Amino acid sequence: MKKIILFLVVIIVAVQFIPGPPKNEGIAQNLNDIQHAVSMDSAISNILKRSCFDCHSNHTNYPWYSGAQPLAMWIGRHIEEGKDELNFSAFGSYSSKKQYHKLEEIAEQIGEDEMPLASYKIIHRSAGLSNKEKQLVIRWAQEAMQKIRKVESTVELPENETHL
Repeated sequence: MKKIILFLVVIIVAVQFIPGPPKNEGIAQNLNDIQHAVSMDSAISNILKRSCFDCHSNHTNYPWYSGAQPLAMWIGRHIEEGKDELNFSAFGSYSSKKQYHKLEEIAEQIGEDEMPLASYKIIHRSAGLSNKEKQLVIRWAQEAMQKIRKVESTVELPENETHL
């Protein structure tokens, strides 16, 4: 049993020498940030920053344990996947059609409790959304979608979305 424990300790120590992915510590806000592309009040802004931006923006506030392997690799991959799906820091560079679709997905995933991820909320308890906050975000996303529909009458957008 002592040999197994010693072996595990050696593996854990050895894996710490594997370099982690680069940190996601870009500029917190820029001209392509969602806050410049879509109007929102401070309540929505605060909810998105608290519950979404760590994985869906160019700036992550890393927890204390993020430097330890294999957690660093897992967190890095998770952030990369999150930004590939939706990057609030690049939202303004999206086409109107893509912005509309991303807002639709936000409303849908918040409404179905798919976001924030359960694994994220375990450590980041403040990231969880109350029912009131969920409704605020869903309503905001739907209103933003309607504004895009009005402004971009030349863009093919789905008609009368009722499933949100």
